[in-house]
Amino acid sequence: MKRSRFSSRKRISADATELSRLAIGLAESGSKMEDQFWQGRLVELVNRLFHDGTEDDFTSALDRLFDAHPMAHDDLADIIEANAESCVVRHGGQDFDILLLAAPVLAWSRFSIPTSTIPRSTLQALKVHLGAHVLAADARLAVADYLYSPDQLPHTFVDTWQMMRQLGKAALEGTDLSVDAAAMPETNRFLSDTRYLLGAVVVPHPLPIFHWNESPKSSRETVQKEWLRQGGPCFEPLLTGCAYQPLLADAYHAACRAADSASRPYSLDASVAFLQGALGLSPENLRAVVGAFHDQRLEEFRVGFGPRDSELIFHGVVWPLLGIEDENSDVAGEIETTLRKAGVKEVLVLDQQFPYEFCDDCGAPLYPNADGETVHAEMPEQDNTPSQTLH
Repeated sequence: MKRSRFSSRKRISADATELSRLAIGLAESGSKMEDQFWQGRLVELVNRLFHDGTEDDFTSALDRLFDAHPMAHDDLADIIEANAESCVVRHGGQDFDILLLAAPVLAWSRFSIPTSTIPRSTLQALKVHLGAHVLAADARLAVADYLYSPDQLPHTFVDTWQMMRQLGKAALEGTDLSVDAAAMPETNRFLSDTRYLLGAVVVPHPLPIFHWNESPKSSRETVQKEWLRQGGPCFEPLLTGCAYQPLLADAYHAACRAADSASRPYSLDASVAFLQGALGLSPENLRAVVGAFHDQRLEEFRVGFGPRDSELIFHGVVWPLLGIEDENSDVAGEIETTLRKAGVKEVLVLDQQFPYEFCDDCGAPLYPNADGETVHAEMPEQDNTPSQTLH
């Protein structure tokens, strides 16, 4: 889990203090046997807090460990995530493993990228292809009948745990989860964004969960190819007017992280295609300006797009840092490589540090131009223009 918080020094509860103590014990353990001792105590406490719905204890413990003991922070985060997305339950006299799944889809469009209820026929087709190409032979699957935006995913560890339990129960009972679309929060509109199919897989404990677990001839790469080829077309009626790219279905947190990572180069490719289609600017006639934006540390890179023969910035992309990336990572090099593969010949990577600022009036990110200034991205007047920021 990305350590993305700055420490809080407020008083924390006894349970949060105990989470911190146990996590430090695990981080400082010197043997596998001692690891198992600390992990057992942590799992017991974490599961009790999930049942109690005590999200604040998780947040307080992670905040306290962020600076004080980074290794303990990461160990605790791993255990909280694992128990939010999976569990073992007793059903019909047998133990079953439940795992929350996400199948991300990257998409971009000049129009709105849909979030919507999934028709029954489409839902069944997606389940068939997940079962045939991604999941193990003995797996049962339940899927939520809604295509989620990032804003609509579970916001907290407790929310994620509750979603896992709901979908797991549905899988054990042979049903799916019906989502009230009218009750879902509105989502922000971006040119490029991710949509998620959520489900839960249930297998008898301790049988394989995924196809690549049970067959020596299978791998994640071969499974992904079949999922894209067979399952990918099922998303077409859900993403009308969009270009899209499905990613491999995986455990919830791993799939979300993979989508966050893949969405960054996808956003740059989408930007180039968008500007070519909307304004007739071919990639070789574009200029991309890359700048690093800092708060207390390097937070993200921003890329401003404009005509090669002008200082104007028509469009912008935010490339956030993920995981262990920092000032020592060659993120700028990765951005430049992606842009050149997309056909952009003029890429300016600026050396200066930009302040982590947004427009005071509208809150939009400001993007670097060739003069080293931060400016609004402003498209020429046209109809049906979405936000000039890619998510």
